Order: sequence, then structure tokens, then C-alpha cells
Amino acid sequence: MRIDEALLNEAKAYAARNGRSLTSVMEDALRQLLNRSTEAARRPHVELVMSDARLRPGIELTPEFIKELIDQEEIERYTRTVSDAAE
Repeated sequence: MRIDEALLNEAKAYAARNGRSLTSVMEDALRQLLNRSTEAARRPHVELVMSDARLRPGIELTPEFIKELIDQEEIERYTRTVSDAAE
């Protein structure tokens, strides 16, 4: 097995800092890699539904803008609920 020298040096330093052997560090890293790929294979396929809605030019999806959209949606949902209850 050939390992990039810089990567090997990092792994050795990590092992030394944590009081572990290089072998145990590499075994754990391989286990984690293999477990992640196995878990990913077991996850159900999720299809994202894309909307035909388009943003107007100049609209930027910043976290603040997204929060405003969510807040507006919650206000609209609340007013519909209040309106339906009043009828």
C-alpha cells in the first residue's frame, strides 16, 4: 500500500497527539469510510420537486431573504386559519 507522505505524517501526528497507534487510527478511518458508504447505500432515494417559479432579476437568496419568505408564509397561514375559524 502506498500513502501520500504528507497524509501519512498527519496521521502519525494525530495518532501521537491522541495516544494511539497509527494502525488503530487507520483502521478507524477505514471503518468510518466504509460505514458511511454502506449507510448512504441504504438511505431511501429522495426526489426533489422543483418549482417552475422563477426569481425576479436582482433577487438574491440570502438567509435574511429566505427568513422573510418563511415569516410571510407563516403570517399567511395564520390569517387563513383565523379567517376560517371566524366563518
